[in-house]
Amino acid sequence: MLTEAVAGYVALRRAAGFSFNTQAAQLKSFAAFSEAKGEHRVRAQIAIKWAGLAPSVPQRARRLGVVIRFSRHLHAEDERHEIPPSFFGAERRPRRVPYILSQEQVAQLVDAASRAGYRTLRRATYSTLFALLACTGLRVSEATRLRLQDITPDGLLIRRSKFRKSRLVPLHQSARAGLDLYLEQRFPYAPEDDHVFVSLRRKPLLLGDVASAFRVAACAIGLPDRPRARPTPHSLRHTFAVRALQTCPDGRDAITEHMMALSTYLGHANVTSTYWYLEAVPELLVDIAERCERFMMGGQG
Repeated sequence: MLTEAVAGYVALRRAAGFSFNTQAAQLKSFAAFSEAKGEHRVRAQIAIKWAGLAPSVPQRARRLGVVIRFSRHLHAEDERHEIPPSFFGAERRPRRVPYILSQEQVAQLVDAASRAGYRTLRRATYSTLFALLACTGLRVSEATRLRLQDITPDGLLIRRSKFRKSRLVPLHQSARAGLDLYLEQRFPYAPEDDHVFVSLRRKPLLLGDVASAFRVAACAIGLPDRPRARPTPHSLRHTFAVRALQTCPDGRDAITEHMMALSTYLGHANVTSTYWYLEAVPELLVDIAERCERFMMGGQG
């Protein structure tokens, strides 16, 4: 029965560390749809019909992609399960090239945030938040969910973030000093809330509020505001990752170790997410091209 197969597959994926909530609901829906038609194994035609119920082509592609991965899992043990083709095209659009900030722009953003709006805690909150994102590479959601007890002598404890992983992010002395200075101002303002960053409502920061504050600071220093070519709060994380790659030592073994360390530090589930940053700036692509050329000419890569 497909329903039992779905339950086993969902349990397996969750045991591997994935939350798998949306996919689980979709697979349960697909199993019910198939069994209502008298099918107890994956059939490509039925899978395409089920995925086609979604209102848009991208949604159909993503729904079918979930079934394709499920069918591959089942097909490995029972070849009677059919593996549907990617009838609706690719599940994901190519990732947009990240907007990388210069060191000067990062400093200007932090300074602009410290002067934006009224003379309230808001200025200290966003200037400190942006500085922390820039020097640690945290995801915005990870920073806004930080609790006071997550600040440890060894660094910031990021609890069960994306992919349900936890990790420890070390803090430079200057970053810790800046965070301590902010907390001195923040404690009297919202003593009953244990989030590190709080809004003027004495509540945890909302991602939309962070995006708005960042946009105000970015406009203040003259950064572009075009839909597909503008920085976002996540640009601070992207910039951190790229600068870390630019400091990578020479040597194949050293590069491999550096990439794995950076991938773990950033909380990536797959190292390919870290390699994506190699496309981010021309300097990195030039370095790659030069090393490939040396390798092809018989030198060391």
